[in-house]
Amino acid sequence: MNKIIPYLWFDTQAEEAASFYVSVFRKSRMGDTVRYGKETAAASGQPEGSVMLVEFELGAQKFVALNGGPIFKFSPAVSFFVSNGSPEEIDELWGKLSAGGKTVMELGKYPFGEKYGWLEDKYGVSWQFYLEERPQKIAPALMFSGSAEEAMNYYASIFENSGITFKALYDKTMEGPEGKVAHAKFTLDGYEFVAFDSHIPMDYTFTPAISLLINCTSQDEVDRFWEKLSAGGHTEQCGWLVDKYGLSWQVFPEILGKLLSDKDIKKTQRVMSAMLGMTKIDIKGLEEAYYRG
Repeated sequence: MNKIIPYLWFDTQAEEAASFYVSVFRKSRMGDTVRYGKETAAASGQPEGSVMLVEFELGAQKFVALNGGPIFKFSPAVSFFVSNGSPEEIDELWGKLSAGGKTVMELGKYPFGEKYGWLEDKYGVSWQFYLEERPQKIAPALMFSGSAEEAMNYYASIFENSGITFKALYDKTMEGPEGKVAHAKFTLDGYEFVAFDSHIPMDYTFTPAISLLINCTSQDEVDRFWEKLSAGGHTEQCGWLVDKYGLSWQVFPEILGKLLSDKDIKKTQRVMSAMLGMTKIDIKGLEEAYYRG
């Protein structure tokens, strides 16, 4: 299981969007679908029985899409950086994803690459394309405002098997402080990210519409990620937090998915009810709710 999974918050289009993305990217598939039960419907205001979560994979990358209502909007502060060694496949992806969306930077040749482009699709999700063959085809791309290197080092200090793998610095030809990070690549638990640092004021920032879900194997791991990532930020209900840079995370134990997938609806309802009352997820509390007869 992926340690970190991008989690996309839609109004009511989660299933539609997931199906669309799977139809666009090669070697992709739909995963499990979870519907709103009585407790989650009451807590969210969504219709009972409607689609809550949809899991899907684009290539080897797992995603989760949520129907959470019109609370949050996607922002270019988090985009998905698609590296592909085939110009023809980039053209194909661009043509499909740009339909009904808008162009941020035209697809074409730039000083930094033979083929690059940036768009927002019809759902508002941002995608960047770069002609380069890499093992991880899709990487979350984070746009910071002067704190990229600090943030990358901070995240790398929290996750194992992590670190900055590439840095491109501002020089005299670029609009930014010379010697500071312009863009970079870093890994968290072996999972690759792209980072950009804008020193020009932006009219957008991180929003909870895209969060990063961490699969934890124990309560100790839940506690550690929760404590480290929430420091200087703030916590929310049901395992959500916002770190000091404004990026949203979900810290979840892997066992939660197993408890919620039980065929005994009474057990899953008790687990869901217990989770809805938590801020940081407590595995013991979930298990007690599950086994309570």
